[in-house]
Amino acid sequence: MAKTGSFDRDMNYINDRITVDGADGWPLEAGTYRLVVAHACPWANRAWITHRLLGLEGAISVAVAGPLHDASSWNFHLEDDGLDPVLGIHKLQEAFFNRYPDYPRGITVPAIVDIESTSVVTNDFPSIEEDLSGQWTAFHREGAPNLWPDALRDEMDEVMELIFHDVNNGVYKSGFASSQEAHDEAYDALFARLDWLEERLSTRRFLMGDTITQADIRLWPTLIRFDAVYHNHFKCNRNKISEMPALWGYTRDLFQTPGFGDTIDFPNIKAHYYEVHTGINPTGVTPKGPDLANLHTPHHREELSTNPFGEGTPPLAGSPVRS
Repeated sequence: MAKTGSFDRDMNYINDRITVDGADGWPLEAGTYRLVVAHACPWANRAWITHRLLGLEGAISVAVAGPLHDASSWNFHLEDDGLDPVLGIHKLQEAFFNRYPDYPRGITVPAIVDIESTSVVTNDFPSIEEDLSGQWTAFHREGAPNLWPDALRDEMDEVMELIFHDVNNGVYKSGFASSQEAHDEAYDALFARLDWLEERLSTRRFLMGDTITQADIRLWPTLIRFDAVYHNHFKCNRNKISEMPALWGYTRDLFQTPGFGDTIDFPNIKAHYYEVHTGINPTGVTPKGPDLANLHTPHHREELSTNPFGEGTPPLAGSPVRS
């Protein structure tokens, strides 16, 4: 937390890469690594959606941490014995300490863990997403979409940077601000950007046009959590996403798309924010609402374009498998 009361996210992650050439000492090999995610975390949600759309289940297994982590770490309390069945650990922290015994920073998801050594490889969430698309191509499913089209790359980078600062991180800057001035600044930037997105998405089905790209994967996890958590818990209450027609249609559209909505568990998400953030919600009471049944209502976004996966195909519908 800065002296001004603004929230400054620590972006100093373990930035090793798993690459085709193994330049960082981590070569591509199916069955060697485990992706640790959590329903609660929007940053992890991005990696999970990418993993689902590309069909990497056979190459990289997925561990799902529970929502109620303590001060030290995310843990695997969703498992019957509280133990991840592949890594054999109770807390993700153990994998960080196996590599860095005095690791001084927060234990974050998503993270990729080397199964044999039970040591963390990376928790650099932007690189994880990019490498799942760009490095793991030999293991992509048949029909995997191109989430980083070369022709759109420069514009995508600009759009994703704006979304990160004002929306993805903006809700946290609003919610964790410890001064009125810092909150107001973050709040105003957030809703200015949401207004910009509302206009952009009023004439195109997805952020970059007719098809889903990584830019959509980076925006949507914030939007899907907004009405249930950020509007109330993080004091982002000018309006709900469900009160912005284009953004609400877009949110419903992707929620109903295989690979997106099937990674969402609202009770899990709400339990994390309302029970773990005791500095904001000291009682730990979790609201019953909102009623999100209308996420399943027709969105009519197909009137803007009819080919969301471009030359690719959607992943198989159904709940993602953790193994």
